[in-house]
Amino acid sequence: MATQTPPDRDAVRSFVPKMIEMTEEVVYGDVWEREALSKRDRSLITVATLVALGRERQLKGHVGRALDNGVTPEELSELITHLALYAGWPAAMTAALVAKDVVAERGAG
Repeated sequence: MATQTPPDRDAVRSFVPKMIEMTEEVVYGDVWEREALSKRDRSLITVATLVALGRERQLKGHVGRALDNGVTPEELSELITHLALYAGWPAAMTAALVAKDVVAERGAG
């Protein structure tokens, strides 16, 4: 499945070209293509990590990728609720707002 380049990646491509090259070749060209974990599982792990770290800007794109990879809105809701107890209420509330918006934009929930 060909995916569209996220706008944030294109926005910084001329400023950090090597970083974008590594993102495309290593992160998405190699790591995300490894078969030991499904892309769905990788999405759950990545979203959970971004929620826990409070990485709101990156979370938006990865919630969309998670939906593309078969994670349901209900599973995202449960992931965020679960992490509220481990990563903190503010991180979970921020993630809930981001995820709710992405799900609504896609008409998935």
